[in-house]
Amino acid sequence: MNLIRNIRYVRLGTRDLDAATRFATRIVGLQEAGRVGTAGAGGAVYFRSDTRHHTLVYFDGEPTEQIVAFEVDEAAALKAAARNFEALGLAPRRGSRDECALRNVTAMIALRDPSGNALELVVPAKDSDATFVAPRAAGITGFAHVALRSNDPVRDEAFWTGVLGARVSDRIGNAPMLRFDEAHHRVALLPAKRPGIQHIAHQVGSLDDVMRAWYFFGESGARIVLGPCREPTSTAIYLHFEGPDGMVFEYLAGAKSITNDAAHRPRHFPFAARSFCMWGGKPDLSELMS
Repeated sequence: MNLIRNIRYVRLGTRDLDAATRFATRIVGLQEAGRVGTAGAGGAVYFRSDTRHHTLVYFDGEPTEQIVAFEVDEAAALKAAARNFEALGLAPRRGSRDECALRNVTAMIALRDPSGNALELVVPAKDSDATFVAPRAAGITGFAHVALRSNDPVRDEAFWTGVLGARVSDRIGNAPMLRFDEAHHRVALLPAKRPGIQHIAHQVGSLDDVMRAWYFFGESGARIVLGPCREPTSTAIYLHFEGPDGMVFEYLAGAKSITNDAAHRPRHFPFAARSFCMWGGKPDLSELMS
């Protein structure tokens, strides 16, 4: 079942919308795409990273309010999915007209995965006609993937593959890396004690962009969490850095594609530091699992 086409956007609650906006534009290098309301009074700010209307929203709310949305091709497929979710007891909720307008979609349903991560499946409205213009030369070419926390990756893998139609690219321990298109992964499920987004990744053009970011973050005061590293699974070169409310962001370049589903066989890597960085980087595995 090829229900999902791609990630559409991420929505993040924050107690300081102005600070989050400065980070998204000045540090990450995303283009502000619009605002609703005012900071501190139910406001929201939209950001672009490619041709989509937006791929990130910061809104007035609690930092635990985190949503990942996925594209579905058409309303008929979304309605069929909603009926299937209801039959499975997943209690999907149809989005209101106002909710759809705020998300620039024509239809949506909201549900949670078995770990409690908030998901939205949407039929997008028209993409932007404007060219993505970065406020700084970060080299961003588009939104890449999200890593979600899972309190039972084996159970959650069955949900994501059996219900949402994802395919497993590789596993690190019991943590699957999942794809919907040719990208090595669009979602990673990392073992944790609580739900939520563990990191948000943007694609950049090259290793040069990753290394320029490494120097830029050192000068700007942004905290580097991990990297530069090379990922054994996707072969991507990546850098993790911390954003508002402890959210981790990632730049990556050079991730491989999987173009032949029939020939691909998922590999199994141990849940160890060397499976996250073949160069010797030492991720805090306890932090990943918090």
